[in-house]
Amino acid sequence: MLYNLLYPFHTQLTVLNVIQYITFRTAAASLTALAISLLLGPWLIRKLREFQIGQVIRQEGPSSHAPKAGTPTMGGLLILTAALVPTLLWADLRNIYVWMAVVSTAAFGAIGFADDYLKIVRRSHHGLLPRYKLACQFGVALIVGLILMVLADHNLYSTRLIFPFFKRLIPDLGWWYVPVAIILLVGWSNAVNLTDGLDGLAISTFAISAATFTALAYVTGHRVLAQYLLLVHFEPAAELTIFCGALVGASLGFLWYNSYPADIFMGDVGSLALGGALATVAILIKQEILLHIVGGVFVLEAASVIIQVGSFKLTGKRVFKMAPVHHHFELIGWSEPKVIARFIIVAIIFALFSLTTLKLR
Repeated sequence: MLYNLLYPFHTQLTVLNVIQYITFRTAAASLTALAISLLLGPWLIRKLREFQIGQVIRQEGPSSHAPKAGTPTMGGLLILTAALVPTLLWADLRNIYVWMAVVSTAAFGAIGFADDYLKIVRRSHHGLLPRYKLACQFGVALIVGLILMVLADHNLYSTRLIFPFFKRLIPDLGWWYVPVAIILLVGWSNAVNLTDGLDGLAISTFAISAATFTALAYVTGHRVLAQYLLLVHFEPAAELTIFCGALVGASLGFLWYNSYPADIFMGDVGSLALGGALATVAILIKQEILLHIVGGVFVLEAASVIIQVGSFKLTGKRVFKMAPVHHHFELIGWSEPKVIARFIIVAIIFALFSLTTLKLR
């Protein structure tokens, strides 16, 4: 909004020239998101306590989590506000890809909101029935996939897949790209949701992934850098740098209140939205495969649940003491802060490795 309102006057006020630069607007969006998070955080925590919107702890979870019952939840509303408002302020709102990222994130957040609301009303950790929750997620993902196909028909999007390490392996999926997009969006919204089990774990690892995608979106939209790194140059994707920067700022601001011991939890309204945001950006900048390296921690968390359930159904035995895997490490004696710190280190390693793959082709 600010970009569209102020930039037309750059000929009269030369200082406004700076608004044309993606780097400036990304920094501005990040700082705006951080400020919104830090300023609104105490107010939201107070209001959630007044309305008795507190976390319901699973009985089958680690016993050490019992004292967390009643901690204000649905903090994802703070993340969404802090991320989407700066995006709308600093991004070029004529860019359809920005709107796709914003609406997709908000839609997954709405599903999470409904899930959290039902948990609070029922005073149970059971929210939306799994089949309804998945149906809503698939519905949002299908709409995104169909919009991408419409854009592809107008040569505004590519349905090709880029594989890390392989220079010439770029298959064009055509309409098969729709189910790929659906799997990515649904899978990643749930992967981040599964990771949200310890204070600050999901938001800190997400911030690292979002920062990585900030760099990737900028490179994808930069003609010289994209050609040098043999990426698909997609100039409109540059505006997604601002969206990713806002996600980073919002994440850091939320982490201020969500760090151990947490004053507020993000709830499904946050975790589903953040997973959807990561997948949407990866799809739009053509880094669908690299996403699984950038967010390696989320992949490991989701895989641990799949392995645990599969093993128990097939053999009656459990591979981990508890899944997702962060609970396994708690139960073998790691303190919660130690689990969080070590997962952050692993997330940084995954992020750095993903960036090195850009030149290893």
